Amino acid sequence: MKVILQETLEGVGHLGDIVTVADGFARNYLLPRGKAVEADSRSIKAFEHAKRVAAEKAKKEKMEIETYAKKLSAVTLTFEAQAGKEGKLFGSVTAKDIAERLTAQGFPVDRRKIQLPNPIKELGTVTVPIKLPRDITATVTVQVVKKQDAEAAESSGT
Repeated sequence: MKVILQETLEGVGHLGDIVTVADGFARNYLLPRGKAVEADSRSIKAFEHAKRVAAEKAKKEKMEIETYAKKLSAVTLTFEAQAGKEGKLFGSVTAKDIAERLTAQGFPVDRRKIQLPNPIKELGTVTVPIKLPRDITATVTVQVVKKQDAEAAESSGT
């Protein structure tokens, strides 16, 4: 009996495969448990249609994610931090800080998707990759600049 598999089965086939199996296996195991449907012309056409619809939906979703990635890659974040004479920060800029700043700018990102191997501990500019769904990666530029003492700035202005 020919059947269309509704899920991947070890030793039988993968989701969507049209396979020939023993009649008893199909009638007693696959069909009652919903693991397969009989492969007649109607079910084959319905499956092909569902496959086309899913492919179009996936293509549209990927386009939306790529557009989001382009917008996200245009973002530059600037962090002011206290630093020593050699450019070493007192503290660090972490993935959590970057995620919070991106969310504040209207780009909600899960901090676990930010691929920052180690926290940023020096002044300068760093390009940080952010992993998005469908194997798409956006890059955000993070600038860490030295924080000017607010008191010194106020006293020099008066």
